[in-house]
Amino acid sequence: QVQLVESGGGLVQAGGSLRLSCAASGSIFSINVMGWYRQAPGKQRELVATITSGGITNYADSVKGRFTISRDNAKNTAYLQMNSLKPEDTALYFCNADVRRTIMTHIPSTYWGQGTQVTVSS
Repeated sequence: QVQLVESGGGLVQAGGSLRLSCAASGSIFSINVMGWYRQAPGKQRELVATITSGGITNYADSVKGRFTISRDNAKNTAYLQMNSLKPEDTALYFCNADVRRTIMTHIPSTYWGQGTQVTVSS
């Protein structure tokens, strides 16, 4: 199996920063895309940022210029540096990863973590 564990969430004042980490472990041959999503109370889960194994990134318009996604392929870990946080960034942040579990796996499977809470006070 594959497990994703997020960490780094917490309570921060508006304008502050947090760095989230997502560590993937288990039966992993390779990981293509890793991503961060978030879900605020009463709202649908939305994309925050994604990054490919080659380092190509994609961001939601709402976080461009404030958040930076990165990854360490050797550690199967993704990071989300969040700066200039706003109260509207308050949400449960989830990590996901498209994982090939063996060399024989042609189509990756998507796995999700349990989430880490980010709360930004005004």
